[in-house]
Amino acid sequence: MSERAQQLLEIADDELLLGWRNSEWTGIAPFLEEDVAFSSIAQNEIGHARALYELAGRDLGKTADELAFDRAPEEYRSAALVEPRFVPDWARTIARHYLYETADQIRIEALKASDDAEVAGLAAKIDREEVYHRMHAEMWLERLVGEPRVREALVELWPKALGVLGDDLRPLLRERLAALDLPEVEPVERGKHSGELAELWEKMTVVRRSVPGATW
Repeated sequence: MSERAQQLLEIADDELLLGWRNSEWTGIAPFLEEDVAFSSIAQNEIGHARALYELAGRDLGKTADELAFDRAPEEYRSAALVEPRFVPDWARTIARHYLYETADQIRIEALKASDDAEVAGLAAKIDREEVYHRMHAEMWLERLVGEPRVREALVELWPKALGVLGDDLRPLLRERLAALDLPEVEPVERGKHSGELAELWEKMTVVRRSVPGATW
């Protein structure tokens, strides 16, 4: 597999799984506005995943749907941060939201500067929507940063947040989050999947697996 395809799959898997996890707040968020906000964010993330899968699929001879749903759980390249189900834990959800969006911004900035015109162009398109995700995450963190539960969640998820990025970009993440005074930790690298990924995969793929080879 080419380096480009691998990178695109990593990001696409992150966006797909986080989109599913964010969608779990639909109808049960603490405020009506958040039902709408998290649903919209989830839809965007899954849309980004599709675009990334389509570009990777051109290199791999696969369709976006095949890459999203026809791989086994252990074949996903997602970061550990996006896999857990946090409903109904709002503190951990907001902590993950902020950590992920901060890391994702760094990743998108690097992609926008890529010499690969296709990758740079797609990153620029994605970034136009991600701006609103970051604004939402920053608003909530400012609102809740003094809450002990949120602080605990930030510390707990910090090693997984570092694992979203490669070694070369992690110093930037530490720098941007310096004000949070997070501890020195070892990143949780990609490929260390939890049992929760297998459970989520069962839900994501149940309809597609019900009639193998069907055209929907």
